[in-house]
Amino acid sequence: MSLTNAPDPAIRAAIVKQDLDNVLHPIVQHKLLETRQIVVTGGHGSTIVDADGTEYLDAMAGLWCVNIGYGRAELADVAAEQMRQLAYYPHTAMNVPAAELAESINGLMGGGYHTYFVNSGSEANEAGIKIARQYAKHEYPGQFRFKTVSRYFSYHGTTMATLDAGGLGERKAKFEPFSGDFVHVAPPYCYRCPLGLKHPSCEMACVKNMETTIIGEGPESVAEVIVEPIMSAMGVVPSPDGYLSEVQALCRKYGILLHVDEVINGFGRTGKMFGHQHYNVSPDIMAIAKGISSAYLPIAATVVKNEVFQSFYGEVSENRQVGQVNTYGGHAVSAAVATRNIEIMLEEKLAERAAETGAYLMDGLRTLLRHPNVGDVRGKGLLIGVELVKDKATKEPIGAEKLGQVVEACREAGLLVGRAGAGGKMGNTVALSPPLVITRAECDRVVEILDRVITAVCV
Repeated sequence: MSLTNAPDPAIRAAIVKQDLDNVLHPIVQHKLLETRQIVVTGGHGSTIVDADGTEYLDAMAGLWCVNIGYGRAELADVAAEQMRQLAYYPHTAMNVPAAELAESINGLMGGGYHTYFVNSGSEANEAGIKIARQYAKHEYPGQFRFKTVSRYFSYHGTTMATLDAGGLGERKAKFEPFSGDFVHVAPPYCYRCPLGLKHPSCEMACVKNMETTIIGEGPESVAEVIVEPIMSAMGVVPSPDGYLSEVQALCRKYGILLHVDEVINGFGRTGKMFGHQHYNVSPDIMAIAKGISSAYLPIAATVVKNEVFQSFYGEVSENRQVGQVNTYGGHAVSAAVATRNIEIMLEEKLAERAAETGAYLMDGLRTLLRHPNVGDVRGKGLLIGVELVKDKATKEPIGAEKLGQVVEACREAGLLVGRAGAGGKMGNTVALSPPLVITRAECDRVVEILDRVITAVCV
């Protein structure tokens, strides 16, 4: 069965039944799907189309990932051509597309990096954690450096290790207990500072908190620190100026690797190719996914500085090679598509466009601060959060139920937005991460719908 641009109610109903009878969906409650049924059949630019012919402005780019927009048929051509030549061979051997993609990534980083390919952001961070631990065994014989220092309310993936690295209790609760190998510290959440301070007079107390934790755990037990430049799940919270450079200095001081999670931040999303490039830091390990192929095919990667790579280089008898394998890592078709995706980003200057369009959208969204329930508007480029509160003075979160009503009302108005935040039960922040090709007219529509919905719902 298939649906075309001319919707057929009978075919649609059959597909809905087929899905409900057979598919296990992630996160969403199936009982909800029995009444709210969106069957996505197509897309163009920043818009998706469902089986009823209804169009939605997708202000989340899927799951923060369709960076170049929907409907790029040339990527299908690239995939088909590569499939005809070589669809797959294990990456224990070399293939042309993966070599080209790794060279492209190295160039975007300014040189000095090697790339290990996987399939998803969770796997990229998981591999980064493993690489950090193995590196520590090579470089610090006699020590037992196995811990990862992370931040509360962070999100780094859905594998057991990356869930443990993350700091979102509600996401972890159903899978506990965890190992205890991941130590959490206060995040740099300036709007509602967990230490009760204000930036910059705080003098980066959250970094001092991190150092105290490292000393308390014992630096000889810590392999890495993992950070997102902009914390998406916490409510799209950018690092304050100076924070990441101080974290990097802390890592250098104690011989700890700096692992930067660019899964959402990367590939033009923040107005630069990578989020950390706003902050003048140089990751030892970097996880990338989502925008690397704009989700046209699954692919992700763990990128390591050459100094880290050298720890895995030696004679076969030394057994220093990376101690894990990924069946589909370096998949030739995915790599070819990702390389062309990056070329499109560079040709169309989509990072620069994200900076410009993001500034325009941010200006529009800041007009919403006149609402008594809009507490903060923040972000970089086209990665933006609108935090909703019950009261601006107390900053009490508006609550998950009310946020859900806002998200649903936006959908009914033809706008898809996300939900995030540290307010519990999926938080209190409207998340926006549209395709980097979004137009100013579409940005105006985002602001207009949010304005109308917040007025109607948040009373």
